[in-house]
Amino acid sequence: MHAQALDDIRVIDLSQVMAGPYCSMLLADMGAEVIKVEPPQGESTRSWPPYKEGESGAFMAINRNKKGINVNLKTKEGQQIFYDLIKTADVVVENFRPGVVKRLGVDYDTLSAINPKLVYCSISGFGQYGPYSSRGGYDLIAQGMTGIMSVTGEPGGDPVKCGLPINDLGTALFASYGILTALYSRTKTNEGQFIDASLFDTGLALSVWESAQYWYTGATPQPTGSGHRLSAPYQAFRASDGHFTVGADAPHHWKMFCEIIGRPEMLEDERFKDNESRMDHMEVFVQMIEEQTTTQPRSYWLEKFEEVGIPAGSINTYPESLNDPHTQARDMVCEVDHPVAGKVKALGIPVKMSKTPGSIRKSAPLAGEDTNSILSELGYDEEKIESLRKNEIV
Repeated sequence: MHAQALDDIRVIDLSQVMAGPYCSMLLADMGAEVIKVEPPQGESTRSWPPYKEGESGAFMAINRNKKGINVNLKTKEGQQIFYDLIKTADVVVENFRPGVVKRLGVDYDTLSAINPKLVYCSISGFGQYGPYSSRGGYDLIAQGMTGIMSVTGEPGGDPVKCGLPINDLGTALFASYGILTALYSRTKTNEGQFIDASLFDTGLALSVWESAQYWYTGATPQPTGSGHRLSAPYQAFRASDGHFTVGADAPHHWKMFCEIIGRPEMLEDERFKDNESRMDHMEVFVQMIEEQTTTQPRSYWLEKFEEVGIPAGSINTYPESLNDPHTQARDMVCEVDHPVAGKVKALGIPVKMSKTPGSIRKSAPLAGEDTNSILSELGYDEEKIESLRKNEIV
């Protein structure tokens, strides 16, 4: 076993569903001890399909490498258990609607008074301040309000949601980046801090090309289908048996591309003389290319482009992608043993580190799986733990 970068960090995960749990899982993958604190009935995602042996695949997908404890934070005794846990913690992650943690007595001001070194990360739909801060936030709503849905889909079509929950997952990434930054800052100040991450801010932060287009041209960004907003050809094209993608927007690639598809005359055509011209004549540009690419299967074109170094690839289904030999070589699919579901598939660690690599050490916890061991560590004896169970505190 290699050393892991975060193996001396304890994270208390109060979050549910997607953004918060994914954030804490990223930390767990890098060695952090993550303790997932759920209400007595468990978090809602445990009931989401698909299932294996009655266990939620959705829950297992984003809660691996965590310990689990169920605590009723609406009771004084439950709060005290949580406060005892906070004394041992480095990080808290929560994604309640603003105001809820204050009512539960687990807000930053309360917990930082107990542990001044605590890094406290709040994830919400719209952040902790601003005119929309009290609203509930979902990935779909954030995609719509930040402009993402206005530029997704085919030109002239209806607004389309990104196929992945990009605001949820993106916020998880930004939140983990904020947490690691705060932990590094703590090594110099010996103080924790509060982190405010939101799905709304994430959607805007990811809109780098769209905001640039609007600010520097005054034009409202529109959907571009599979195409790039600023360069071409950088998109999907039809072959005789499906679609493939190609990025031949660099001048030397553009010349080779035209020669390979049998359209050298496009190099002399004023409509396509440079990138800006190609973008201005996109409809006829794509039509002329696909008149050629539809005469051969995807494999033919991909082989030709690979020979000269033009970036290209097939558009895979998920079965094709997950079973791709490169996916296997990169260890991006693995198996984890779950005490109820048995062997389950999991996505691998996406960041490869030479000296402190991440690892998948255990499956997602069963509800309350580690309650006894965690309470024992905090100094609760067996009689007290039994009493807490009897009174439905844990």
